Amino acid sequence: MNTTSPIIAVSGLVRRYGRTEAVRGLDLEVEAGRCYGFFGRNGAGKTTTIKCLLNLLAPSSGTVRLFGLDPARDEVAVKSRLAYVPDQVAFYPWMTVGQTLDYLAGFRPRWNRALEAALLDRFQLDVGQKTRHLSRGQRTQVALIGAVAPEPELLVLDEPTSGLDPIVRREFIETVIGAYQEGDPERRTVFVSTHLIAEFEGLIDRFTIVDRGRDVLTLDADTARSRYRRVRARWAGALPEVQLTGAREVRRNGCEVEWVVHEDLAPVWARLEATGPERLEQEALSLEEIFVTTLKEPVRPLP
Repeated sequence: MNTTSPIIAVSGLVRRYGRTEAVRGLDLEVEAGRCYGFFGRNGAGKTTTIKCLLNLLAPSSGTVRLFGLDPARDEVAVKSRLAYVPDQVAFYPWMTVGQTLDYLAGFRPRWNRALEAALLDRFQLDVGQKTRHLSRGQRTQVALIGAVAPEPELLVLDEPTSGLDPIVRREFIETVIGAYQEGDPERRTVFVSTHLIAEFEGLIDRFTIVDRGRDVLTLDADTARSRYRRVRARWAGALPEVQLTGAREVRRNGCEVEWVVHEDLAPVWARLEATGPERLEQEALSLEEIFVTTLKEPVRPLP
């Protein structure tokens, strides 16, 4: 993987709307070849950050660089190397699907017609249909084809599959994005903002969680899964008095208790074993579960 310089480099990004700070001192680095997840609740600052990356909004302060370039000063050079799919897409209503894709291809130095045809067939889109007659999901499909066919270095996706039905959504995530990166894994990078974290679980290899405009957690996906664990203990009789300051209790059902643990599991595990449970088990959390637990009250460290 190319690690000489990040594809996306954000430092101290602030974006204000009047007195409201939508993004508050955000730092972010995305290396080439990553499928990078950008997670947060509604209003966390995800779309505002993306618009700053694309020079659709000017930062109030801080710096943004894509490919080492300033997207405001070098807008054409930056945008010629990326593709962007927003959560809401629109096309010229008098154009057909085929005309729309031809129009988009006219702005690109390269365009994979074989990939375009394969995706049109997979999505069962009629090239002769007017875009004004397309459903929201179909418009999203056309936008995704228009983003992937030029085979850009960077694919920026803001809730890209929210308008797709579950079957098409899963196929797009697993097949289309996967095939896009596999075509040139050292060069092609995906930056995806989504609330459908579970559906991207197998593709995302690094992520940032933002809340109220700030970065609250950035980790490699494998590191996160090894660090965040769900621990369940069950006792035959009455529950013992167990003080686990390095874990948060998330469920209690009769003689069974469940905790979420991060960082070092060993001290928590040893304390539970000492109480003599009849069953003690642990498993990794999914990225979606890590997202949920991160935005709850933080787990206090063990004394």
